[in-house]
Amino acid sequence: MRIKTIMVLFIAFFAIIETNAQSKKYNIHTVAFYNFENLFDTINGPNNDEEWLPDGAQNWTGKKYKQKLHNLAKVLSEIGTSENPNNSPTFIGGCEIENRGVLEDLIKEPLLINKDYGIVHFDSPDKRGIDVALLYQKKHFKVTSYSNIPLLIYKNQEGKTDKKDTEEATDDIVVVDKSADRVYTRDQLLITGFLDGEEISLIVNHWPSRSGGEKKSSPFREAAGRLNRKIIDSLFAINPNAKIITMGDLNDGSYNKSVKKEIGAKRKKEELKQFDIYNPFEEMFYKGNATLFYRDAGDIFDQIMVSETFVKKDYSNFQYWKAGIYNKPYMIQTTGQYKGYPLRHTMTEIGYSDHFPVYIYLIKEIK
Repeated sequence: MRIKTIMVLFIAFFAIIETNAQSKKYNIHTVAFYNFENLFDTINGPNNDEEWLPDGAQNWTGKKYKQKLHNLAKVLSEIGTSENPNNSPTFIGGCEIENRGVLEDLIKEPLLINKDYGIVHFDSPDKRGIDVALLYQKKHFKVTSYSNIPLLIYKNQEGKTDKKDTEEATDDIVVVDKSADRVYTRDQLLITGFLDGEEISLIVNHWPSRSGGEKKSSPFREAAGRLNRKIIDSLFAINPNAKIITMGDLNDGSYNKSVKKEIGAKRKKEELKQFDIYNPFEEMFYKGNATLFYRDAGDIFDQIMVSETFVKKDYSNFQYWKAGIYNKPYMIQTTGQYKGYPLRHTMTEIGYSDHFPVYIYLIKEIK
């Protein structure tokens, strides 16, 4: 009888523990990054936008521009809602953005306007006239500082090439200022603020393209990785417990030198030490996932990485939970040579982007 009583108490004890575990609630925020692929308006600006005018090569009309905004807004409004059903991303890093005006038009789209997004944007020196930016929900994130850090790279930094290093088809051509031999590209955008009262920093990137070939252009992206690591280290120097997210279209995979060596990103959580950076998209790549395709080979150039301070499983503050690639069927080409690729803009169809967006979740236990 005594044994039966102990067994009943034992079962009841673990039932209470399980119930308590199931009853835990979490505050969830989604962090997303999306290459908007040529988000240009129809106004002739000071940048090199002639191709993206009504009389330009793309025949870029107001109707097409509005459809592009609607398409982007649809995707952005849905990212992360599988685990966070009532909310689109709290943070959206973006690239291939012509100016602040196109972002103001985007956040006024019916699917996004009620989210009350703020904008952090700078005009970069990129010769194509495309920039990076951060959108954030003002009710959750309070910006305290932001800056654009220039990436200074020069023509003489180019690597050597060989017969296998073929030119990759890309709109994002590397342009050199011959008077200074400087390669003008996108700045890296740093934003610090408070997410529901907790300080975090975010870095938004769009690293130099593979124009001219992967090997030849690799030193430019390695320089971008070094700059990114320098920014991260400067934040840790101010606060050793800083919580840092770096995201972007890196034009390199998680396995490339720019990410593995220059940033020092780690594939597994168990490898992390103080001041390290965790890259969940490396494991996703080796499992066969992709955010873009070239010559039928998939890769993950779009990545979101977090500092080890986000991977401590102390859910009394915000922690990294999991990552994903958003690639719903309507965003995918279903016919022809590029079947399975992201559904991008053509002369006859206004698609979404030539990249799939990526996202991570941050969670914090609600006491």
